[in-house]
Amino acid sequence: MTHLVHAIGHLKLNVTDPDAVIAEATDILGLHVTRREVGQTWLSSNGRAVELVLLHAAENAAHTVGLEALTVDAVRAAEARVAAAGCRILSTEPSLEGVAAGVTFATPEGLRFEIHTPIRDELYGRRHASTGVGPNRMDHINVMSPDPVATRRQLEAIGGLKLSERLVDDSLSWMYGGNRQHHILGLVKGVVGLHHYSFEFLEFNQYLRLGDTLDRFGKQMVWGPGRHRPGDNTYAYYTDSSGAMIECASAMAVIADDEAFTPNVITQLERPGNVRVMNVWGTPAPLEWRTHHFPFATIS
Repeated sequence: MTHLVHAIGHLKLNVTDPDAVIAEATDILGLHVTRREVGQTWLSSNGRAVELVLLHAAENAAHTVGLEALTVDAVRAAEARVAAAGCRILSTEPSLEGVAAGVTFATPEGLRFEIHTPIRDELYGRRHASTGVGPNRMDHINVMSPDPVATRRQLEAIGGLKLSERLVDDSLSWMYGGNRQHHILGLVKGVVGLHHYSFEFLEFNQYLRLGDTLDRFGKQMVWGPGRHRPGDNTYAYYTDSSGAMIECASAMAVIADDEAFTPNVITQLERPGNVRVMNVWGTPAPLEWRTHHFPFATIS
């Protein structure tokens, strides 16, 4: 099946204290505010108009996962597949100003996705003044679903995403899009929600800056630095004041031969034998990471 979804587009979060989340996003992570108005704030790590949308709300919850398609035709093709995949269209208009086309749909499990055309990007506006670490781009999002196999099939049918790797019991799996990065979406079995969202680091010394910056704010890493076996990326995780978990990850492995690729199945699930399956360097995932859950906003 042709990839209709190319990459991560954006993430919308409901937050009760936008000022606190904005301060951490700018002063720790190094994003910059591109737009602020009544009810919402846009942030980006680069020249894109927005990567992270904070909706000023009465709850802390994930709102929408945005998936980027490259053309209007690709968005319309995805829209035509929503009903047959067992999902429900919420809107056929883009939710972000300046985006040419979009379709928002809900899954039966309670997740909300928007497939949309590329967000406006200022090619030479990638660098901005910041005391934060300064990542390169938002690169992937891990969501939680009570039926991850069903969610995976829906995303395959609607957006042409493909499986790159999974645990044999399907409690965790990874999907890739047209940019062929090992995964742009991870699917975790559990109560519907967001597990984490990730920004890409380009240099390892950024983890040093992240750790020291977190310390200045009285915070610390949840897990890492380490190197994941799935995707082969380095990583570190921390949580922000809303309770959302943020990963900082290096560039992932790329699936070069899409046609001949066979998804890997991880069969070793028990500790201690599976520790290096998830972290090549051998530090096991702590309980806080394994049990983390950030709710998804109820879809009406």
